[in-house]
Amino acid sequence: MTDNLHWHDLTTLSIEGKGWTDTRNFYDRLPVRAEGTVRDPVWNLSRDSAGICARFTSDATAIHARWSLRKESLAMVHMPATGVSGVDLYVRMDDTWRWLGTGRPEAFPDNEAQLCGDLPKGQREYILYLPLYNGVTSVELGVPKAASLEPMPTRDTRPVVFYGTSITQGGCASRPGTCHPAILGRMLDRPAINLGFSGNGKMEREVAELLAELDPALYVIDCLPNMTADEVAVRAPELVRILRAAHPETPILLVEDRTYSDAFLHQDRAERNRSSRAALRQAFAELQNVNDLHYMEGEQLLGADGDDTVDGSHPTDLGFRRQAEAFYPLLSELLAGRT
Repeated sequence: MTDNLHWHDLTTLSIEGKGWTDTRNFYDRLPVRAEGTVRDPVWNLSRDSAGICARFTSDATAIHARWSLRKESLAMVHMPATGVSGVDLYVRMDDTWRWLGTGRPEAFPDNEAQLCGDLPKGQREYILYLPLYNGVTSVELGVPKAASLEPMPTRDTRPVVFYGTSITQGGCASRPGTCHPAILGRMLDRPAINLGFSGNGKMEREVAELLAELDPALYVIDCLPNMTADEVAVRAPELVRILRAAHPETPILLVEDRTYSDAFLHQDRAERNRSSRAALRQAFAELQNVNDLHYMEGEQLLGADGDDTVDGSHPTDLGFRRQAEAFYPLLSELLAGRT
C-alpha cells in the first residue's frame, strides 16, 4: 500500500513551535548550548517535541505518517501512548480546525500509520502535531503519488510562549493536539511555543535568560505547580525583570496554579495552592512598576465537578479544554493589535 505513496520530510514544511534553530536535533526545544547550562532534567525534557507542529496544504485523499522516536517508553501509567508518543492531524474546515486522525505508536523506534483515508477530493489546510512526552528523530508524511503536499506560507505573527510544568507540556492529554497550548494556538490563530518541563518548571534564571532570547507577542508564565512559596517569592521577580529588560513592551502574564481537584478534602493540597498563590500575588504587587505585567487567578482553570483530571492535578482532555477556554478571553485581550 505504501509503495504508491510519495513521502515528504516534515522539515521541508512550515514548522512552528520551535523557539531556536540551533538545536542538537531538529525537533528539540532548547538550543544545544543550553546543555550544561540548564539542569539536566530540563535539558532532557527539552528533547521532547511538545508543541512542535507542521502546517501544510494537500489535495490528497489519504495521508500517512512515519516517525522515529527517541525513547523506548511509549506511554505512561496515566497518559496514553497516543499523547506521549503519537502524532496528531488536524484539518481546517470552514475556518475551524477539526481533528482528523492520530498516528498510534506501536513500536520503538519506527512507526508508520495511515492518519486518514477516503477523503473527498479538494485542497485543504492541515496541522500535524508531534509527540508531547517523547522526542522524534525523523518524521515523514506520505500521500498518493499524484497528490500535492506543500508547506503553508510562514506566518509573520509572533508566537505566544508558554513556560511551565508537566501540565503545560501536555500531561495527561490523550493526543498532542488536545493540550491547552495547542488548543489556544488554534483558537488564537497564532503560533505557540510550548516550553513546559515536567516537574521542572521552576522559574530558574538559566531558563529565564533563554526565554529572553525569544521575541514573542506574549509570555505566559505558569510554573506554580512545580514551586514552593519560598521559591516563588525569590524567583518570580527575577524572571520578570530578566524578561522585561530584554523586551520592554512584551506583555507578561503570571498564572496561578490550578486548584487540586481533591483539595476540598485534602488540607495539604489546599495549603499548597494557598501558599504558592499568596507568594505569587505578593511578587506581583511588588512588581507594579513593571509595565504590561498581568495576573491570572487559577481557581477557574479546572471545573468544580472534579471530573477533569487523572489524579487531581494533571488534566484530561476535558480539563485542557476548560483551561484553554479560561485562558482565551485574557490572552485575546493581551494580544489585541499585536503582530
